[in-house]
Amino acid sequence: MAYHKTNNLNTQLINQFIKQALAEDVGDGDHTSLATIPLHTQGNAQLIIKEKGILAGLSIALAIFNQVDSNLKVTQLMQDGDAVNYGDIALTVSGSVHSILMAERLVLNTMQRMSGIASTTNKIVESLKNTHTQVLDTRKTTPNLRFLEKMAVKIGGGVNHRTGLYDAILIKDNHVDYAGGIAQALHAAQQYIQNHKKLPLIIEVRNLSELQEVIAIGGVDRILLDNFSFEKLKQAVQLIDGRFITEASGGITPQNAIDYANCGVNYLSMGALTHSVKSLDMSLKAVKS
Repeated sequence: MAYHKTNNLNTQLINQFIKQALAEDVGDGDHTSLATIPLHTQGNAQLIIKEKGILAGLSIALAIFNQVDSNLKVTQLMQDGDAVNYGDIALTVSGSVHSILMAERLVLNTMQRMSGIASTTNKIVESLKNTHTQVLDTRKTTPNLRFLEKMAVKIGGGVNHRTGLYDAILIKDNHVDYAGGIAQALHAAQQYIQNHKKLPLIIEVRNLSELQEVIAIGGVDRILLDNFSFEKLKQAVQLIDGRFITEASGGITPQNAIDYANCGVNYLSMGALTHSVKSLDMSLKAVKS
């Protein structure tokens, strides 16, 4: 099943990522290629899928090939979000062999990582399709690669949580403890929104007592129920009774996601989508003439 396509890409962010990644990998030159292959050699290669999953990062791969060498001819045979199987060919590329080899590792590293995230997300989304619960990512991402990893989650059918510290207020346990309690933290955040910047307001609670405080105060967009047992989570959902959007977090894995969803929450947030996934196996192979 195909999921979200990535049509609206942040070109500046992607170009910056590619430039930095190529500088890290190429340095002052691909000396192996320079030493073994005549400079103007032309050739063809194809990107071969070696594992079942969901394809992601193809749009980034096209940008990488273009930035390495705009004269490369890339033929896209699949789309981001497509289901893939062993032996599928996602794209072909032809042109300067030196350029193809320079782009190879960055294309594969990006697509393998993103496809692994999309595939993991997709499996969880499919397991929850008969519930009313959606899957959220977290900020547990690789530094400087968050935009790619969150893009992959969306391609896999998941939903993006806040991007960073700047686009939502999420009051967590440390904020509550430093502020002096639930009421103090919540009132201060509401005042901040009124006086400074209108942002979504989410608050994390650790137990039913804190939940009851939040319900009594109100004025939040979502309540995050952190590390609740299944029994307590069901009680929490009953207490909230549809008055607030609910999110469960803490210890949620692909294996137990359905059990959390069956407690009736609107969202599950899962660091496992991005912090510990296995990359999807694929390779870029020369096509011998």
